[in-house]
Amino acid sequence: MDDRRDLTLHINGQRHDIRLAARKTLADAIREDCGLTGTHTGCEHGVCGACTILVDGDPVRSCLMFAVQAEGRDIRTVEGLAERDNLHPLQQAFIDHHALQCGFCTPGFLMLIIGALAREPDPSEAALVDLIASNMCRCTGYKNIIEAVRWFEGRRSEKGES
Repeated sequence: MDDRRDLTLHINGQRHDIRLAARKTLADAIREDCGLTGTHTGCEHGVCGACTILVDGDPVRSCLMFAVQAEGRDIRTVEGLAERDNLHPLQQAFIDHHALQCGFCTPGFLMLIIGALAREPDPSEAALVDLIASNMCRCTGYKNIIEAVRWFEGRRSEKGES
């Protein structure tokens, strides 16, 4: 029995008409069916955070969501951060503050932080530590990630951005 169905996903402002099994995760659909490989899958149990994307502006573990649940919703992945050849300021902050090494976890951190800062633009130090502790990184430790976020927050404050 074929349980495949037609589905339209809206990712980074682009429409993706795909056909997939109803049980396929959003992470797998984004990577395999839409060709956007910046979203990484690590544990596939929602623990590591590597697959974090934004769905309607909220950080979501895309390995825990079925693709069919995302139909009609606004999805943003790491590929949607940069504008043409210009990195998003948080991406540049990660580079400038050595907040990444191998880069595997970086897309999930970027999306988590952008989503969280949209809701709470100036989190306390404890809230920021708690936030980034929800994603796993085996390379950097978390100190430089916090420094990158604080630099980014300062830049946004200077420019009056939210």
